[in-house]
Amino acid sequence: MRNSRVRPRTAGRAARRLAAALALTGGLVVGGALGAQAATPALAPATAPAAIASTHVASTYVAAAPAAFTTGVQAPQAPQAPDAPAGTGSVSVDINGVDGKPSQSITIIIALTILSVAPALLLLTTSFTKILIVLGLTRNALGLQGTPPNQVLAGLALFLTMFVMAPTFSQINDVAVQPYLNQGMTATQAFDAGSAPLKEFMLKQTRPEELALMTKAAKRDLPATREETPLTTLVPAFALSELRSAFIIGFVIFIPFLVIDIVVSGALMSLGMMMLPPVTVSLPFKLLLFVMVDGWGLIIKSLVSSYAG
Repeated sequence: MRNSRVRPRTAGRAARRLAAALALTGGLVVGGALGAQAATPALAPATAPAAIASTHVASTYVAAAPAAFTTGVQAPQAPQAPDAPAGTGSVSVDINGVDGKPSQSITIIIALTILSVAPALLLLTTSFTKILIVLGLTRNALGLQGTPPNQVLAGLALFLTMFVMAPTFSQINDVAVQPYLNQGMTATQAFDAGSAPLKEFMLKQTRPEELALMTKAAKRDLPATREETPLTTLVPAFALSELRSAFIIGFVIFIPFLVIDIVVSGALMSLGMMMLPPVTVSLPFKLLLFVMVDGWGLIIKSLVSSYAG
């Protein structure tokens, strides 16, 4: 019985000692957070909520006034964008160089643009189309498939075109290209001035029928004068006129060689040589006739003289 009474008393004392130890530990932790003096061993558990409240107040004060703890230290500032210069509402581009003349870069760009459209300009606005077609028809009339080669015919047609168009190109250079390079006129004025000699050349070689056909196809009214015809109508009309003239010349060239083929074919039929191709026999006679009459000279002379009027 004595032992049973002593044990509850001992357990109660141990519980009270454990509670006092926990209260002491909590007081030390809260006191260290506040930066106050060391807590006394007799700190009661009831004082813990007050210490936690003081800790919350201290942290709020530190967050509200950080300058008190960072004396002499400034926070870095974000860089500011530079002010926009005045008068930037409009943008202007000047293609002229420092000396007032067109810059070299612009001149190169214009030259590359001209080179990109040069084949179309060469074919449709000059005598190249007519000359090349006539030379090709002459080769076919002779019965030669690959002689002269296409490169030779194209080169000959190119140089003949330069010869025929030399006065027109020289006039374009004088009235448009050089004044533009010397800053005497704008690009639009140079185009208008340069297209005038070319239009004059094409109008001389274009028939009124082709002009009327293209104007009607475009559903436009006929201009008062031929000079008022726009380039969009004049260029295709000029190309049609050149094709017509080239085919007429080709027809005239084909007639003597066709006569030779008929004569040779009749002679072979009368001799009973049906298995022998007439082209094989007629080709030497064609070449002989063409050389004796100076065929290439006559054709070139006819082509050049057709643009002289």
